[in-house]
Amino acid sequence: MGDNQLQSRFSVTVIFLNESDIKRDQHQELTLLAHRQLDDDVSLTINDDAGVCVFKFSITRETECCRVASRSFLVTLGYFSILLRFNTQSEFQGFHRLLSSWTDLRTDPSVFQQRTDESSALQYFQFYGCLSQQQNMLQDYLRTATYQKAILLNDVDFKDKVVLDVGCGTGILSFFAVQAGAKRVYAVEASSVAKYAEILVKSNSLSDKITILSGKMEEVSCPEKVDVIISEPIGYMLLNERMLESFLHAKHWLKPKGMMFPTQSDIHLAPFTDEQLYMEHHARTNFWNQRGFYGVNLSGLHSSALDEFFRQPIVDTFDVQILMARSVKYTINFLEAKEEDLHRVEIPFVFKLLQSGLIHGLAFWFDVAFVGSRTTVWLSTAPNEPLTHWYQVRCLLQTPLFAKMGQTLSGQVLLIANRRQSYDIHITAVVDQSGFKSGNTLDLKNPFFRYA
Repeated sequence: MGDNQLQSRFSVTVIFLNESDIKRDQHQELTLLAHRQLDDDVSLTINDDAGVCVFKFSITRETECCRVASRSFLVTLGYFSILLRFNTQSEFQGFHRLLSSWTDLRTDPSVFQQRTDESSALQYFQFYGCLSQQQNMLQDYLRTATYQKAILLNDVDFKDKVVLDVGCGTGILSFFAVQAGAKRVYAVEASSVAKYAEILVKSNSLSDKITILSGKMEEVSCPEKVDVIISEPIGYMLLNERMLESFLHAKHWLKPKGMMFPTQSDIHLAPFTDEQLYMEHHARTNFWNQRGFYGVNLSGLHSSALDEFFRQPIVDTFDVQILMARSVKYTINFLEAKEEDLHRVEIPFVFKLLQSGLIHGLAFWFDVAFVGSRTTVWLSTAPNEPLTHWYQVRCLLQTPLFAKMGQTLSGQVLLIANRRQSYDIHITAVVDQSGFKSGNTLDLKNPFFRYA
């Protein structure tokens, strides 16, 4: 069956609305048939339980329509509107996905679609749709407990307020907002874990407080402006996965003088020395030096393997004693930053070296601050703080640089966002007194996980 013949069936309750009255259709169990027409318009037929057509209409390019709450859809036709209330949220999600797949062909792509490869998005949302991955994040005590502490210690900012939770996952931050007295929470989640969030909301008897909005932040319609936006939009090196842009996009729904939790972040970087790591990375390429691998000479690929391995940022943790200078920080204020500010991030640096030796690369970590009316709470991923599931990230230089204590290392880290929901990292560095230079280009989408 071709796309032009696709049809799907849903159980709905229908409410007809006009300027003077609201009339609920007498048939509580109606069937909605969706059919894509040859001209790419969508035909919707509403039948009663006897199969008799009650109403029929089409959604065209000009039709005004939108999602309402968690499982309703509003269509305006001339002088009246039709509210379709689906029996279950899963049925609504099925209808909405179907309608989106048909209408995406004739509508402009969303901000998310413009910046993201479809294959990357599919893999990303499949990954976060797994309860095992949600468990991994929930069990990060420092992460979860700090979020709860930041929200509950600033309960005055949440009491009787409307809250938007961006990328809610299982909804844990939404529950914290309710614990702090939030009047209403809209929890947005694009992965299939939204259905699990809905289960937790119902099983905790909070359906009157928390509404799950299934979809991407850039594509859903929030029913009202909000007082506070909460989110855990953080990836490796803070920026990986590019969810921070969705967090910033959510400000379209934030009231003037509204609040954001987290409020700002500092990216830290510092030069490090680690001969073992550098040699270990080289040793990984020895496999490609074999000249008799099942009778095949692999050495022709050794140079390519070396380039590829050195393009991998290393995710692990380390002793602070390997750091050769005090860190430089780059601050992002989420209340002030725009989405496009994160498309190209330039971090210049000048380090005064505190020890002599070989500089093998730059180490990165980040802190985020929750600035509330009562107190500011920090979540740190620094190497001298308790370990989180973000660890730290290190980027090797292609060639180590020798420098003496008291000399300066200067240069720049340039992070360029890509459509794979990550960044290309460009590092240039020079020892000012000797003129020795080095650098590297790395792919944050493809890190090497070195931790046990």
